[in-house]
Amino acid sequence: MTRAATLALSAALAALPAMATIEEPAFETLKQSGEFEIRRYAPMIVAETWVEGDLGGASNDGFRVIAGYIFGNNVAASGAGSEKVAMTAPVTMEAAPTKIAMTAPVTTEPEGNRYRMHFVMPSQYTMATLPRPKDDRVKLREVPAKTMAVVKFAGFAGEGKVKDKTGELLAWLKDAGFEPSGTPQLARYDPPWTLPFLRRNEVMVAVEGPPGGASPATR
Repeated sequence: MTRAATLALSAALAALPAMATIEEPAFETLKQSGEFEIRRYAPMIVAETWVEGDLGGASNDGFRVIAGYIFGNNVAASGAGSEKVAMTAPVTMEAAPTKIAMTAPVTTEPEGNRYRMHFVMPSQYTMATLPRPKDDRVKLREVPAKTMAVVKFAGFAGEGKVKDKTGELLAWLKDAGFEPSGTPQLARYDPPWTLPFLRRNEVMVAVEGPPGGASPATR
């Protein structure tokens, strides 16, 4: 990414907490219990890349790759020039593959330190109208509507904290009668220089159930 693109990205991210117009994926809250939620997300398109390393290093590398795409390392759908794509939140990381144990405490163990990072594309776009990535590490993918379990937390989102929150979420799901059907994801809504107590983070996992359509139990 060029220096100009890096500076533009920094300026955009610095403004995220103050900008009410930053788009986030559309969802309906089906159930809430404290910091836990069950959400139904609308279909979306994501730009994603696979990276290797620990959580911090992979986050930085993946961010640079996808930020390059949205800041103009692409070919416009018209075929003429490039196009900047608006920033959205959150930025999401997913370890692959991940082993999930349904006991408490629960840990997630990425094999080979391989992660997938994605940005959700603004809802105005379709696959036909999004610019095409020039970097072959960036892929565009349609994601169907899905139900996600979420635990919200503030502060730093290091590997230890993410493991703890993943364990809490999966234990709550077990009590509620839900079955995880995907790999846990870390969603971060703020740039890294945001004061820790203002940071908005979530661990999310796709779910099925509960059996018979019962509502989740509260804890």
